[in-house]
Amino acid sequence: MEQRFQVIWAKSAVNDLEEIIDYIAQDSPLIARKLFTQIKEKVEALTFFPHRGRHIPELQRQGILIYRELIIPPWRVMYRVTENKVNILTIIDSRKNVEDILLEKLIKVK
Repeated sequence: MEQRFQVIWAKSAVNDLEEIIDYIAQDSPLIARKLFTQIKEKVEALTFFPHRGRHIPELQRQGILIYRELIIPPWRVMYRVTENKVNILTIIDSRKNVEDILLEKLIKVK
């Protein structure tokens, strides 16, 4: 029997998704709905294949291998696999500098 992983969305990731969808919906509600469905389906697939995403290159270069990402152009869904859980941490725009975005998010947390 296949092991199932529980997908857990961090509040920050939910906020990211809502902001992305709201922004796109201003111009095209249809495209926003399609993107929402696409992201949700790909994330839910992590239930059975949690390691399918690649290591985040910017973090991998620093020796940090505990984070992974799914690419849903132009979005990067970043997550961490722990025991039987997949924690969705954030969704960012791949056209922007990852280090700057992560630093900005860390500052907001404080």
